[in-house]
Amino acid sequence: MTVAEILETLMIISFGISWPLNILKSYRSRTTKGKSLPFTLFILFGYICGIISKILLKNFNLAFWFYIPNIIMVSIDVCLYFRNLKLDQAADAAKR
Repeated sequence: MTVAEILETLMIISFGISWPLNILKSYRSRTTKGKSLPFTLFILFGYICGIISKILLKNFNLAFWFYIPNIIMVSIDVCLYFRNLKLDQAADAAKR
């Protein structure tokens, strides 16, 4: 494993550590306030590009395997965004 591959793996792991915390915050807050869907989708797009790159290069190193849980966690956060959006809309409708 090269130094570049080790650094990429550490980057993916570092990002991966933050996603469970973000998912928990999204789940508990029950609101989209303070969240940016485009930002999250760009992150998801970046992870997908990273994993496609690994597949095309047939480079199934350690970093490759850490992309998968990150994609899953970001996808969960996107789903929670839409759940929370519906909750926000229902709360706004109840105020009227």
